Amino acid sequence: MTVAPVGNPSTVHRRIEDYALIGDEQTAALVGRDGSVDWLCLPRFDSAACFAALLGDEDNGHWRIAPEGADACTRRAYRPDTLVLDTEWDTAEGSVRVTDLMPQREHAPDVVRIIEGLSGKVLMRSLLRLRFDYGSVVPWMRRSDGHRVAVAGPDSVWLRSDPPVHTWGKDFRTHSEFTVAAGEKVAFVLTWHPSHRPRPPLCDPFEALETSVQDWRAWAARCRYKGPHRDAVVRSLITLKALTYAPTGGIVAAPTTSLPEELGGVRNWDYRYCWLRDSTLTLGALLAAGYHEEAEAWRDWLLRAVAGDPADLQIMYGLSGERRLSEYEIPWLSGYAGSTPVRVGNSAVEQLQLDVYGEVIDSLSLARRSGLPSRPHIWRVQCAMMEFLRVAWRHPDEGIWEVRGPRRHFVYSKVMAWVAADRAVRTLEDDPTLDGDLEGWRAMREDVHREVLERGFDTARNTFTQSYGSPELDASLLLIPRVGFLPPDDPRVVGTIDAVRAELAPDGFLVRRYSAAATGVDGLPGGEGTFIVCSFWLADALHLTGRTREARELFERLVGLTNDLGLLSEEYDPVAGRQLGNFPQAFSHIGLVVSALSLFGVEKAGEAEGVTPPG
Repeated sequence: MTVAPVGNPSTVHRRIEDYALIGDEQTAALVGRDGSVDWLCLPRFDSAACFAALLGDEDNGHWRIAPEGADACTRRAYRPDTLVLDTEWDTAEGSVRVTDLMPQREHAPDVVRIIEGLSGKVLMRSLLRLRFDYGSVVPWMRRSDGHRVAVAGPDSVWLRSDPPVHTWGKDFRTHSEFTVAAGEKVAFVLTWHPSHRPRPPLCDPFEALETSVQDWRAWAARCRYKGPHRDAVVRSLITLKALTYAPTGGIVAAPTTSLPEELGGVRNWDYRYCWLRDSTLTLGALLAAGYHEEAEAWRDWLLRAVAGDPADLQIMYGLSGERRLSEYEIPWLSGYAGSTPVRVGNSAVEQLQLDVYGEVIDSLSLARRSGLPSRPHIWRVQCAMMEFLRVAWRHPDEGIWEVRGPRRHFVYSKVMAWVAADRAVRTLEDDPTLDGDLEGWRAMREDVHREVLERGFDTARNTFTQSYGSPELDASLLLIPRVGFLPPDDPRVVGTIDAVRAELAPDGFLVRRYSAAATGVDGLPGGEGTFIVCSFWLADALHLTGRTREARELFERLVGLTNDLGLLSEEYDPVAGRQLGNFPQAFSHIGLVVSALSLFGVEKAGEAEGVTPPG
């Protein structure tokens, strides 16, 4: 499939999967196969980008280091079990390697780029265009202490380099040409700090490289999973770690905004926030893989974020639990492959999505069963949510997929209300000393179960449906056996899995969330790709219903969708054969880890994933 050129042609040909991720657990950058950093927000994941070529062109900010005249690299790879990227070019004059990393910060965020001659003598070129505020602000460049410093408003960026650099033109491009011979190494370091503060201490690039490699490998070695595709599982866990905002423990859905779910379409959302919906699966994956510290940090972020009136519970929060995530558009960016609008913020934060109550209570129940240190207010939080949900579960909502159409009685939302009641009841049964309305919550659990079976199940087709009275299906129905609403061998579960596979995954492989064109449920024009995590859900559902061979075959194919570095975006276009949506996507990588643990993994993986036998 050919994408119509938009903006500078040097950026539009790059597929989403052409990018690599580097980060410091507070923000992240995307690096293309051609050695160009096309996306970077400083100092946090949700800050304004200073490199925004990903969503526009090179005039919106980028930093490329590559051999003079070269295009895509010859090869690239992460150093094993790290987030340190090596990109290599073989040229007629010799071979060269560029190593990119963002060391975990002590004082300020740094981007370290080390160039090493491998053979011969190669002419290299560095071209830096800093553009603050998502590519709209050209900073003033000056010299200071032998370095280049760019300042505009609150932002200040220092560039230190071994080769000399030059700035020219009204747009203040910073350029350097230099030669590296075999065995030679030179380095560039880009450092951000608030413009009103003194320059932070300088980072030693070579020491930072050595320390980063050691730290990442020590972290990866803690992984308990020893089964097939361990490299893919470890890469997914490293990606989740990289998407963690270390100061608070929150995990962003993705480090990007507005990468499209349909090329040229309008389904372009900001994913640089933390979704409650991911909580149970994230917690289960971290616990089962052996990362209890990270699981506890995520649980504690969750507790802080949801504190307050249960009626005000949001589906997502900022990195530190911020509630105001106002959505607006950036008109000066042309969008990835012409996909507009480019959005910052996410108005879905204002939606009512009842399933998140179930996911939060399920997460806290899982944390208790897994032995994470308790907090005195955890049970009070769950009780308050249950009292709100006792009435609210009967209301329509926007559902798991954040539709922008009218509210409906979504079946998955009701199922997760049942999960909330079920986990609360089980907690009281396990510990009768706790206060709580045991009989009232049991009655609610029975009422929800009965209503879903009566109003959410199509007896003629032997399948649950997306919402009450609708003939449409929804991939979230695949989670019914996992959460314990019905046992996996129930004919209604088997029928639902088969129906979803037939209608939403006609190839039996890649699953759509729902049929957007048929239902009009999301209130948006156009369509989208297949949703990668939903395909992992299908593999899990097949496994739970005894079709493990099919499940493993499906898992093998899904692992094959990762790019050459093991990264997954949100969606996949089976026609064009390319990734779509924000990248890399935490939910997709969580799906990969959970499926691997379920199909091949550690003992009691099911319990660690939050799978509860039906009540």
